[in-house]
Amino acid sequence: MSGGPAGAADVPVGYAQLWRADPGAWGTAGAAWRNLAGPVRQRADALTARIGALRPGWSGAASAAAQQRIGDLRTGLTDVLPALVEVDQVLAELGARLGAAKARLGAEVARAESGGLRVDRTGAVRPDPARVAQTGPAVVHARAGIRDALALAGAADREAAGRMAELTTAAVRGWVSVPPAWRPGPGAGPAEVSRWWAGLSAAERRWLVGREPGRIGRLDGLPAAARDQANRLLLGDRREQLLVRRLALRHPLPAGPLEASRRARLAAVEAALRGLDGLTERLATGGAPRAYLLGLDPAGDGRAVVALGNPDRASSVLTYVPGMTSDLADAPAELGRAARVLQRCAALGPGEEAAAVLWLDYDAPDFLTEAAGTRQAEDAGPALHRFQDGLRAAHEGPPARQTVLGHSYGSLVVGAAARDHGLGADALVFVGSPGVGVDHAADLRMPAGQVWSSTAPDDVIRLARPPDELARRALLAGTPLGPALAVLDGHGERLWFGADPSAPGFGGRRFPSAPHGHTGYWDPDNPALDGMARIVLGR
Repeated sequence: MSGGPAGAADVPVGYAQLWRADPGAWGTAGAAWRNLAGPVRQRADALTARIGALRPGWSGAASAAAQQRIGDLRTGLTDVLPALVEVDQVLAELGARLGAAKARLGAEVARAESGGLRVDRTGAVRPDPARVAQTGPAVVHARAGIRDALALAGAADREAAGRMAELTTAAVRGWVSVPPAWRPGPGAGPAEVSRWWAGLSAAERRWLVGREPGRIGRLDGLPAAARDQANRLLLGDRREQLLVRRLALRHPLPAGPLEASRRARLAAVEAALRGLDGLTERLATGGAPRAYLLGLDPAGDGRAVVALGNPDRASSVLTYVPGMTSDLADAPAELGRAARVLQRCAALGPGEEAAAVLWLDYDAPDFLTEAAGTRQAEDAGPALHRFQDGLRAAHEGPPARQTVLGHSYGSLVVGAAARDHGLGADALVFVGSPGVGVDHAADLRMPAGQVWSSTAPDDVIRLARPPDELARRALLAGTPLGPALAVLDGHGERLWFGADPSAPGFGGRRFPSAPHGHTGYWDPDNPALDGMARIVLGR
């Protein structure tokens, strides 16, 4: 930054503070609050053990009173747990938003100085006399850009202070129970759920998070913050469920099919445990972007929905649906793919708030025989539709640009959901797709020009031709027509699940990918990664 005299009229309020700010310190402070949850749980468990110890040898009014008192103390401790997570959320979000504002401020200052302007240490902008004099509009533009960055920081500070004040008031007055009748009905949609939540007081909401985390954690239409608090409270129970399953499978059986099945199921449970531990480690990381646990189910192969960044606050939101064999064991790696798109968004749009969600809330095929059918994709459609509607309903401020991306079999999940139910999205993206269940982009019910696709030149998915073509190729293999047919098939536009979304005749828009195979679309040197990020940002 250049030095120079400051003009009082030019001093943007908070410039020096933002320039010196350490956004990461807020995340560190939030993590310190969150880390108190472990000792609080230990104390609550100790009180539970104390109650159990009293019961066998002590009865009567005094015993009942003592047990009641200890129970009240335990409840008071467990009521603190959601508040600790909430403080972490508030401070982590403040740090992330200050980081975005600071990045935007740095970009605006760099742009101004590269254009021949001077920005002094108070934020005042003037033409640099040592360079070509700038016109008035350039100075005005630079000043406006700096003011916008400071406005972002000011809004983040005010909102964080408001949330902390609300939490403090609710904590002092105590949580307020919600009568059983005051719940959304089983068929309530995300918009109705959102209205119900808005009608509750702050104390009622926090009571529900603490007392009914299983319900709150899975309701589409609720704020990401509330779902994250609830699902984090359940993490220990979810891990315990997997440990119980593992213990039940550890007893060998006589050699044979049953023993082979036991070993396979045991391996799957152990893989799920590793996946859950990996997710838990990411959830415990205080760095940006903060992770939000929006759903977790250890049953079967396991399911998880995790957001990086708060989707309720972001101006651009990506929902990523992975493909075949994806389960809880794969969740950390799949979340890493979403993170790489988010990192490219930050590089392409400094200061823009974006979030990425891993949506692994369906039973992905485990074998090729399953992946050859559409049942699991079609079964997933209603849940994906409801989730996207929930993102719309819970979003704060102006609507975000919502993008849904499907990879491999996940592209069929996205296509089937859009075709059969509609998706609350502004853009659809398919990478490495075997077909999306329709023959033309218009059948996906999306705005014109907002269906995108990319297929790497060496992606084996290109060989996933329709069954009739495969049969024809097998029949003619070894005949004089075989080589000619192979050449024609290599330029065909039909895949296993319909038209190739990367083919010109599909009617979508294509973006390039380098030869990185079926899983390399997120590799740092693949232009497909930039392509995905630009679509998410709407560029």
